[in-house]
Amino acid sequence: MAIKLDQQFINFAKFGDTKADGKTITLTQIDKWFKQAQVFDKKLTQTDTGITFNKFKSKTINFQNFNAFIEDLAGQKKMTPDEIKDKLMECGPPGTTKTTIAVKTGAVDRLTDTSKYTGAHKERFDESGKGKGKEGRENIADDSGYVGGYKNKDTYDSK
Repeated sequence: MAIKLDQQFINFAKFGDTKADGKTITLTQIDKWFKQAQVFDKKLTQTDTGITFNKFKSKTINFQNFNAFIEDLAGQKKMTPDEIKDKLMECGPPGTTKTTIAVKTGAVDRLTDTSKYTGAHKERFDESGKGKGKEGRENIADDSGYVGGYKNKDTYDSK
């Protein structure tokens, strides 16, 4: 099921920018969209999108200018605008693929397994491996000022 181009425009215009309203899109967001839709090939590159985008003399463009951008880009590369638009509509919503996958090999696997931690580091995580935050880093219960395990606590004045 293809999503309409205007809805895709809004999705990618908001992607990666928490302050975006979806009415304008940046060159970076367009390039991400084109990569995901696999529009880039030997004939059409990011350099081409950058050159065409700079013709608008703005950091962002609206949907109407985006259509003009696609038509100009397609004209330069002897493509039809519909070829590009079809790929952009078919690619689905914006997503992150293989961006922050944790490596689970060799030493990395051992170092990220919280069940094997010992000593003070063991106290920083609960049974499921989730961090406890500040409670795991500080001894909140003892606020006396003495180091834990000190045997002569409160004996200074008695001498």
